[in-house]
Amino acid sequence: MKWSEISIQTTNEAVEPISNILHEAGASGVVIEDPLELEKEREDQFGEIYQLDPLDYPDEGVIVKAYLPVNSFVAETTDGIIQSIKNLESYHIDIGKNVVKITEVQEEDWATAWKQYYNSVKISEKFTIVPSWEDYERVNTDELIIELDPGMAFGTGTHPTTVMCLQSLERYVKEGDHVVDVGTGSGVLSIGAALLGAKKVTALDLDEVAVKAAQENIELNQVQDIVSVSKNNLLDGIHEQVDVVVANILAEVILSFTDEVAQVVKPGGYFISSGIIGQKKDLVKSAVAGAGFEIEETLLMEDWVAIIGKKK
Repeated sequence: MKWSEISIQTTNEAVEPISNILHEAGASGVVIEDPLELEKEREDQFGEIYQLDPLDYPDEGVIVKAYLPVNSFVAETTDGIIQSIKNLESYHIDIGKNVVKITEVQEEDWATAWKQYYNSVKISEKFTIVPSWEDYERVNTDELIIELDPGMAFGTGTHPTTVMCLQSLERYVKEGDHVVDVGTGSGVLSIGAALLGAKKVTALDLDEVAVKAAQENIELNQVQDIVSVSKNNLLDGIHEQVDVVVANILAEVILSFTDEVAQVVKPGGYFISSGIIGQKKDLVKSAVAGAGFEIEETLLMEDWVAIIGKKK
């Protein structure tokens, strides 16, 4: 399906009435690009990283965008929008430059264009991540293939935090282990643990969309007999002693449940934690050690950290 993107460069004063005009013309929502966003201070609640590109914002005023389906009436509709915006001046509303641009967009581009940047990649001695739509020939008999269809909501399995977790699982998971994957997302770590010989893998995520995506990827890799996935808040309700807990989540979340991890992991078992930005490294190491783990390794990749602790 084709869509017509209408972009209006205007003023903050005119944003609300222009948004109303666009809604009445049939747009289901609007996008507002306001350079004041670059100056906002944001609360860092869960270790989020905000990186806004000034090039995405106008030098002057505000840009309001909306999308209309391309049909036989779209020219009339856009002409009506342009005239209605011009008429705002009669109500003494400053519409600024009022630069209007109209471009055509293919819906397919939004849904699938990202796939061209996602290719098979070897991320460790054993693991290769392969997109589900790509034909891939195994290079050697020891290679472990994880097929992944992340959709647009989850990573491709090649982010540094995921890579470090898979490399750590490769070193610490033994045949017959029980592994718990907290915040499973696409399910890539659970699949990796199963391929390494874990007897049982418990995949948990608070997000229902993640649970569905993980289940699909688990079935795609034919490890559903080993991996069970369910909606769950961290380790709530998990009382069974396990060999490995892996959590590729945010540092603030890791800090909030290290004691619960210590209760679940067997003596001699491992806690693999990642998703940690560099400046949080010492905080997480201290919390992991304080919960009763000896720090076995601290891995660094780009600006990210993974910490592996062994239960005393």
